[in-house]
Amino acid sequence: MKQIYFLILVLAGGILGGCGHSGDRGELTGIPQRSFRAEVPYGMVYIPSGSFLMGQTDQDVTFSQIAETKQVTVPAFFMDETEVSNSKYKQFVNWVRDSIAITNYLNDQKYFIKPAKGALPSVSGKKYINWTYVKHYPLSYYRARGNDKGSAANLSKLQGMYYQGDDRMFDRNELDVRLLKYNYSVEDLRAAAEYKKDKTKKRSDFIMHDTVPVYPDTLVWLSDFSYAANEPMVEGYFSHPAYRNYPVVGVTWRQARAFNAWRTAYNDNYKESRNLAHRLRYSLPTEAEFEYGARGGRIGTDYPWGGPYIKNAKGCLMANFKPGRGNYSDDGGAYTVNVRSYFPNDYGLYNMAGNVAEWTSSAFDESASTFVHDLAPTLDYEAKATDAPVLKRKVVRGGSWKDVGFFLQNATRTYEYQDTAKSYIGFRCVTHYLGRDIKDKH
Repeated sequence: MKQIYFLILVLAGGILGGCGHSGDRGELTGIPQRSFRAEVPYGMVYIPSGSFLMGQTDQDVTFSQIAETKQVTVPAFFMDETEVSNSKYKQFVNWVRDSIAITNYLNDQKYFIKPAKGALPSVSGKKYINWTYVKHYPLSYYRARGNDKGSAANLSKLQGMYYQGDDRMFDRNELDVRLLKYNYSVEDLRAAAEYKKDKTKKRSDFIMHDTVPVYPDTLVWLSDFSYAANEPMVEGYFSHPAYRNYPVVGVTWRQARAFNAWRTAYNDNYKESRNLAHRLRYSLPTEAEFEYGARGGRIGTDYPWGGPYIKNAKGCLMANFKPGRGNYSDDGGAYTVNVRSYFPNDYGLYNMAGNVAEWTSSAFDESASTFVHDLAPTLDYEAKATDAPVLKRKVVRGGSWKDVGFFLQNATRTYEYQDTAKSYIGFRCVTHYLGRDIKDKH
């Protein structure tokens, strides 16, 4: 028994003695960092890096000058498997709504994070919303919950968020959606790289601050079409649960970028609270990423599903577009359809052609293919409010429910102005993969 105690003491002494010496033995070992395990973000698919022939695959005379073929390489990235739905975009809208209500109207300390005991006060004096509390005790905007006096008191404080005076109808409390604005900041890394040798520049010179109204323009269903009875779509498309899994529309390019900034911050806050390694920021895909993803790894095909036809062997239409001379419902939907309609392509991406056309991050230039790089190509331009309209064009890809079949082709490119919203344009997000291949061990 004494021998056992002696051995235990010897081992303990050895362990304690070893702790007194540097574990690296004076060698270079690198700094300790958080462990990182590659994972596919929820609702996204992994797109492996690769090269492809970007541009037209047929001899189309009309667009031959703006879709010239070019061999390009695209690094690996993740992409939303579907277009952003009304439900997902509404999560963004509701977050902005609750932030404004809590910060500007309620000013109730229960909804803010309490500083830890002994913690230093915030340098800016800013208070942060406790979203866990909000999740368990959601705000009520239209009626008090039972005999909850606090809920009734909140309703009285929120009166300023509703339409006022002559804007009210039937004396109902309806949120004034014009108040729902999102403030965010992004770094203009391209400008920072351009002026990196200019000693007069500061970091703040390359930080862009933007304030964007987040509620979709529901009136696009009327303004986009002359003499069309689309009032039901205005009244119900974004608000009614029947359309919750349909693609959001009426969103400008700037609103789509604001959504990505919010989604990045939303994910970062979650990972920070759990001491997890952060993901790279979310963004709109470049037009090269969109076309590469749409092709699904296939070479020289016209459409995301392969072959040169919009119908399969059974005569079924493969996407939601405008068949024939206006037989809109022949493909299963007179307007948009569920974001998971039809079969996904070989990468698992739905509706990369048809349903809604999609914003990309790339600026539009007819001759872009002749001068962009062949590795991760894109043309970026941060248009100012004072710029000419031609500088505010952004590439739109994929074709939509109201387009003829030509616009469904993988290589077809067109544009729209960044501050315009349309009933046939939506978007999806990407985030870039950290590393060479998801199969590699980190």
